[in-house]
Amino acid sequence: MTPQPTADPRGAVETVFRIESPRIIAGVARVVRDVGIAEELAQDALVAALEQWPRDGVPDNPGAWLMATARRRAVDLVRRRENYARKLAEIGRDLSDAAPPEEPADPDDIDDDLLRLVFTACHPVLSAEARTALTLRLLGGLTTPEIARAFLVPESTVAQRIVRAKRTLAAGNIAFEVPYGPDREARLGSVLDVIYLIHNEGYAATAGDDWVRPGLCEDALRLARVLSGLMPKEPEVHALTALLEFQTSRTAARTGPDGEPVLLKDQSRSRWNRMLIARGITALGRADATSAGAPGPYALQAAIAACHATAHSYEETDWASIATLYGLLAARAPSPVVELNRAVAVSMARGPKAALDIVDELRAEPSLRDYHLLPSVRGDLLSRLDRPAEARAEFLRAAELTRNERERELLLRRAREVGGS
Repeated sequence: MTPQPTADPRGAVETVFRIESPRIIAGVARVVRDVGIAEELAQDALVAALEQWPRDGVPDNPGAWLMATARRRAVDLVRRRENYARKLAEIGRDLSDAAPPEEPADPDDIDDDLLRLVFTACHPVLSAEARTALTLRLLGGLTTPEIARAFLVPESTVAQRIVRAKRTLAAGNIAFEVPYGPDREARLGSVLDVIYLIHNEGYAATAGDDWVRPGLCEDALRLARVLSGLMPKEPEVHALTALLEFQTSRTAARTGPDGEPVLLKDQSRSRWNRMLIARGITALGRADATSAGAPGPYALQAAIAACHATAHSYEETDWASIATLYGLLAARAPSPVVELNRAVAVSMARGPKAALDIVDELRAEPSLRDYHLLPSVRGDLLSRLDRPAEARAEFLRAAELTRNERERELLLRRAREVGGS
C-alpha cells in the first residue's frame, strides 16, 4: 500500500520512534551483540525516517519500517567487520534477510529480544545504578533527564552512568542472552527493579504532555509475565507480576476524555479492568505459595495494591491495613518515597495531622528537595486541615517542580481550588 500523508510527519516519526525504540534496539542488538552500537543504529534509522517520511509519507507500518532500516544497517556493519567472513564461513548462515540468529533449543529459553536486553543490561559487571539507568534508557525509551528524575539525581550523573555502562559491556564482550541457573538468579533483583521502574514511568510519566504512557505499562507487564513463567519458584517474580497487574488494571480510569489526570478518589471503578485484577490476585497467590519466609518488597507492594483493587469505593478502602503494610515495607526496604506513601495512608487511617508530622520530617531529606510529590502531598494535608494559604503555596511549588504538563495543570487547578492568598 502507498504510504499515507500526515499533517505532522516529523511528529509522527518522533512518536513512533519513542514507542518502538526499545524493540528496535533489542532486535538490532541480537545482530551486532553490542547494545551501544544497537542504540546508535536505531538513531540512524530515526534520522532516515526524518529524511524520508516528510517527503514520501508515513508508511503503513512505521515500526516495521524503522526496524527493517536499523537491521539492514546492522547487517551491513557486521559484514564490514574483519571477522565477519570467517564467522560466516563457520556458521554457514546468510544474514541478507536480516533474520535474527537461531537460539539453542532449550525448554528454559525465552525467545524475547526485550527480555534479553534487560538481562544483558543488568549484567553484574555493572553497578546496580548503571544497570537500571542503562535499561531504562534502552528498554524504557526514557531520556537522560527522565531517568535523572526517576533516580532523584543530577542529569550529568545519569549520563555518565549510561556511557560507562555501554563501554563496560562492550569491553567485556558480554553476550546478548538470557542467562541460566545461578547467573540468572544473580541478575534477578536488578531485572525486577528495572521492570518496575519502566512500569512506573508508564503509569505516571515524569515528563511530557501525557500523564500516562500505556505502552510502557504493557511492555513491563508482559516482561513480568514472561519472567514469572521462566522462574515459577521465585515469589518476588510473581509478586511483581501481581503488582503490575493491579496497577495496570486502573490505567483506563486514570485519565479523563481529554487526557487530564483523574486522581484515585475520583476514578470510576467500573472502568477498572476486572480481568487484570483477577490475574493479579492469582499471581499474588502464587507469590504467597512459593514464599518460604517474610514477604519481600514486591509482595508487600502487591498486597497494598490488592487492598485498593478489591475495595468497592475509595472510602471503603482498608487504609489501616495499607498503612501497616507501608510500615513493613519501610522496614524491609527503607526509602523516603515509601515513607511519603505511608504518610498518605496514615492520613486516611488516622487523619491529616498525624500524616503531616511524618511529611514535615521528610522535608529535610536531601533526595526529596526537588521531588514534586512531597509538596503535593503536603498541600493536600494542609487543605484538609483548613490551612488554604499554606496549601496553595505547596501546590504551586509542586507545579513548578513537575515536568509533566498534565500534572502541572492538575496542581495549578488544585492551587486555585483551595484559595488562600
